[in-house]
Amino acid sequence: MEICKKRSVGQFSAAPYLATLVNCMVWTLYGLPMVHPHSILVVTINGSGCVIEIIFVTLFLIYSDPKKRLKVALWLLVELIFITALTLVTLTTVHTLKKRSAIVGATCILFNIMMYASPLAIMKLVITTKSVEYMPFYISLASFGNGVAWTTYALIRFDPFITIPNGLGTLFAVAQLILYATYYKSTKQQIAARKANGEVDLSQVVVASGGQQSKLNN
Repeated sequence: MEICKKRSVGQFSAAPYLATLVNCMVWTLYGLPMVHPHSILVVTINGSGCVIEIIFVTLFLIYSDPKKRLKVALWLLVELIFITALTLVTLTTVHTLKKRSAIVGATCILFNIMMYASPLAIMKLVITTKSVEYMPFYISLASFGNGVAWTTYALIRFDPFITIPNGLGTLFAVAQLILYATYYKSTKQQIAARKANGEVDLSQVVVASGGQQSKLNN
């Protein structure tokens, strides 16, 4: 909502959304009957996740500056090529469910850890600026809930491919929530100070100047 309102992504990073998208795509492949049978929850939840993340990535493609937009588009293309290649190789060259589950499951572990670790750059920014302005609380909270839920589900079914990455992901999410609690007050103080001094975010300046330039050109 903030991105749409400002019509700019500002310092928000596309990395967590791109990482989550490829993670959801790989897990959707893992849950297919011809790869890992009886995993309908894995398919439906991660399939829905793909749709949600595509919406977020689309916002970055619309509201980013040309340089960042190109970078996001290239990463998205790489992800689509990768998941297509993985699907074709798995379904055409591997002929047993056990081996398919092992190959795709190992890939899932890698990308699941990458997804949970993707906010590390933002966490560094939070520590440097002592502000959580660009680390949305609800995304961190959702990551924590997601990690706990999937870890619990995996322990019930005893699926190590789901347990390992989501257990680690829960720890990453806890670290984000601790940072949020630590720098929440200082963030409010910084925002209040900017408003008191009549300052605005850089993204707002860019949008405003762009609008003025457009009027001049007309």
